[in-house]
Amino acid sequence: MDITIDADSATPPYEQVRLRIAELAAAGSLAAGTKLPPVRQLAGDLGLAVNTVARAYRELEQAGLVETRGRAGTVITSRAAGTSRQAQQAAMTYAERTRALGIPADTALALVKAALEDRL
Repeated sequence: MDITIDADSATPPYEQVRLRIAELAAAGSLAAGTKLPPVRQLAGDLGLAVNTVARAYRELEQAGLVETRGRAGTVITSRAAGTSRQAQQAAMTYAERTRALGIPADTALALVKAALEDRL
């Protein structure tokens, strides 16, 4: 993830992290469902205190831009990525149906890619 902290900035580090993640999601670099690094890992990568990154994640969650799923991690929401609720629901329906049919994930993804490229 492309986040750089400017130690000389008047903007606090947690806010720099929050703003950058929101920007990356809005630009499409972080799609809906993208898992963010664990707080401890990102803090270590950026040379920040764990509580600093935790605060950024908390504020992103309060704004509805990320969702924390316990041990499954923190993911970008469709709202942050600008993905419509209908598109997200269609993806969930497809995933549930292919699972029920016993289709492996890589095959299901290949089918979607082929359909989007009009190759089916």
